[in-house]
Amino acid sequence: MRVLELPPPPPLLLLLLALPCAARRPARYDPTWGSLDARPLPAWFHGAKFGVFIHWGVFSVPSFGSEWFWWYWQKEQRPKFVEFMKNNYPPGFKYEDFGPLFTAKFFNAKQWASILQASGAKYVVLTSKHHEGFPLWGSKHSWNWNAVDVGPKRDIVKELEVAVRNGTDLRFGLYYSLFEWFHPLFLEDASSSFREQRFPAAKTWPELYELVNTYRPEVLWSDGDGGAPDGYWNSTGFLAWLYNDSPVRDTVVTNDRWGAGSICKHGGFYTCSDRYNPGHLLPHKWENCMTIDKSSWGYRRDANICDYLTIEELVKQLVQTVACGGNLLMNIGPTLDGIISPIFEERLRQMGTWLKVNGEAIYESDPWRSQNDTATPDVWYTSNPKEKLVYATFLKWPISGKLLLGEPKATPEATEVKLLGHGQPLTWTLSKPTGIKIQLPPLTPHQLPCEWGWSLVLTRVT
Repeated sequence: MRVLELPPPPPLLLLLLALPCAARRPARYDPTWGSLDARPLPAWFHGAKFGVFIHWGVFSVPSFGSEWFWWYWQKEQRPKFVEFMKNNYPPGFKYEDFGPLFTAKFFNAKQWASILQASGAKYVVLTSKHHEGFPLWGSKHSWNWNAVDVGPKRDIVKELEVAVRNGTDLRFGLYYSLFEWFHPLFLEDASSSFREQRFPAAKTWPELYELVNTYRPEVLWSDGDGGAPDGYWNSTGFLAWLYNDSPVRDTVVTNDRWGAGSICKHGGFYTCSDRYNPGHLLPHKWENCMTIDKSSWGYRRDANICDYLTIEELVKQLVQTVACGGNLLMNIGPTLDGIISPIFEERLRQMGTWLKVNGEAIYESDPWRSQNDTATPDVWYTSNPKEKLVYATFLKWPISGKLLLGEPKATPEATEVKLLGHGQPLTWTLSKPTGIKIQLPPLTPHQLPCEWGWSLVLTRVT
């Protein structure tokens, strides 16, 4: 591979270089995975636990099958996508013709921010550019194929950034696809087995610098390596700048998708795969990025109600993920005109309602010595080591009114058990051979603190 020089440093870096040596921030990380992987993950991310992913772009116009619509229609020529175009659009219609139809007519960033706040999420990640190559900001490196020049004629990224930062307590993050399916320069590089770096030099590097310096994302969610190694993308060089000299150097978190072979191996937090949920504790911080729509990340007009996860299923995903040390990034897909459809809004608000009661067991928690209970299924543990508290979240209310927990080691004189949202201490007894049996309060459905899962807080247990 012929390694090209990086584009000129951004203005902020030039300013830093002009400062006296004593005033400069010393570089801490070298452009090597060994050095970059040693960077501690900013603490806010571990405590946040829950974020919302937003997949929005030109693919929201056909809104059929998948956000990979262009690839499935043009490259793979899957019959149902070819037939869809034949039945709904005139001959000769090109994917680029969807661009002007991506209107975002009803996009209201403040309304989105209000819904995001109501979800209980602590961060949001917007797709600034997906594999189709359409930036949701006025990219200087994507003339006439971005949201400012075509379609909305608006800087979507800026509008949402301002609304989120001024109207919520969420951290603002951006997804960015390194490659683009049909960009001529990328296709040329791929044909040379990535010995040349025309595409990253002309597109990826300058756009990443532009995104970070302009919008200051505290989550930079990379994706889409196109089969090219991290050396082709110069990922370590960019991350060294991000961690040492960028305006978000102290707070930014990144994932593990920085080139073929880097996933679940290098970077900040691991994603390992889409919808990754191992069900056991991992030694490295990880994130479960998943979708409310079981089949697609973008909005689908052809989705049925059974295609959406229920709130019970989503709460289980959150509880299980957090118990195993991960964060949950739950995805929604707005419509072409900027509406968060009622099914997505309902799920977000339901999650927020649940977290208002049970957030103590989720936010800022740590995994406990056991992730789930051995005696009763669907019971997951978290802990607050500073306060010496253990939380047991159970997803099925027992018909008998008695809940057996096989893991906690309790003492009759010291241990106390409470139900979050109820307040009064509960009666419990030691169970044989181990654990405790808890008498739950006799509540009617209207008296329950929440509907889809309940958290017990246990004091002085081991």
